[in-house]
Amino acid sequence: MFKSHKRRAFSVAAILMTSALALSACSGGSGAAGGDTASTYDPDEKVTLNLAFWGNDVRAAFYEEAIAAFNEEYPNITVNSSFLGFPEFWEKRQTEAAGGGLPDVMQFDYSYMRQYSENGLLLDLDPYLGNIIDTEPLSENILGIGVVDGVTTGIPTSTNAWAMYQNPKLLDQIGVEAYEGGGSWDDYAEWMQTATDAGEASGIYGGSDWGGRIQNFELQLRAEGSFLFSEDAEPGFDEADLTKFWEESAPLRDGVVIPQQRLEEVYPLAGFDTAQTVSELTWDNFGAAYLGGLGESYTELGLVAPPVTKEGAKDLYLKPSMLHTISAKTEHPEAAATLVNFLINSPEVGAIFGTSRGLPASETQLEGAKLDGLDAQIRDYEESIADRLGDAPPVPIIGAGTLEEKFRQIGTELGFGTMTVDEAVDQFFNEMDVVLNQ
Repeated sequence: MFKSHKRRAFSVAAILMTSALALSACSGGSGAAGGDTASTYDPDEKVTLNLAFWGNDVRAAFYEEAIAAFNEEYPNITVNSSFLGFPEFWEKRQTEAAGGGLPDVMQFDYSYMRQYSENGLLLDLDPYLGNIIDTEPLSENILGIGVVDGVTTGIPTSTNAWAMYQNPKLLDQIGVEAYEGGGSWDDYAEWMQTATDAGEASGIYGGSDWGGRIQNFELQLRAEGSFLFSEDAEPGFDEADLTKFWEESAPLRDGVVIPQQRLEEVYPLAGFDTAQTVSELTWDNFGAAYLGGLGESYTELGLVAPPVTKEGAKDLYLKPSMLHTISAKTEHPEAAATLVNFLINSPEVGAIFGTSRGLPASETQLEGAKLDGLDAQIRDYEESIADRLGDAPPVPIIGAGTLEEKFRQIGTELGFGTMTVDEAVDQFFNEMDVVLNQ
């Protein structure tokens, strides 16, 4: 039974801290499999697994369909699933990690991989690779994404890239031409102002504040030849860089983008999938969820490259849109690995999800995806940005997820006007000092 949690957490009181995870790790989870080799799952063994993921009702329906397909092949494995919005999902995982009770199988974000892996909270999947988990459809590069300190603790479901979605139906309604993609950040801001002015009578805005997403900051840093964090957790920016970023996005919050209060009212949906904004900067796999939120009258979306700080920059990159992991304390590692294999490799799952999790990483799942419509758009988009694709950053540092969430929270405060840019920079660097030095 799927439960939707739509109450906004206005502040995240419980930030995921390494100390809590380390304490949990010391209480019994080693992060290793129970034996030297994994045996194939016994189909006669009746077990129950808990599966947790973040998302919305659209993704929940996809998982429900995938679980039904899984149970046709493995009727003795009962899968209980649950989902939350992204911030709340990680709050709950923090609580579970501290108490030693993570779900058996988890949809996992790349930014938390190092933190949970190094604290022994995720099962070592290496003993299951090549037997329970089929690795033939997965390239070495894909498998390498889930390796932390030489141990495989996650399997990517798919890849995605940063992009800009647009709503052609709303653009036609307000009489504004689509943004062509690329261009400068000033070009995009001017276009959003034009759209907001044209949509004023209808309550339609050009977009949302890009200053609230750390990915847009990273994009600008990469265009300048820098980075967010190195492999050794050294930041590639200083206070002046972050001040510049938030000051340059400040004019957007003065009548150009959708007001923060309106975003609070529709959460966990966004301005884009409630037909209040005509554009959104986000990961390219969000399209299916957007169409689901917009309703049956919306059948297509525009998908173009985000603005670029310097022409010719290698600022974009492909990343795992998500991974699947298993708790180190699961009582049923073989059954859990069987579920992960199905969710990663099954052509049926590919047909169900399409590109809603990104382009499938598994060849067999990609074959089942039947890419057309939006799915084909995403494939074509990732091919179109080949000249802007640079090397992916290293596995995110411990605390990357915490810092991303803090960045989002500060963006909300800036949107409400309850914090100055200087206060925002001080608060983020104070949080960063805690995370990097604990």
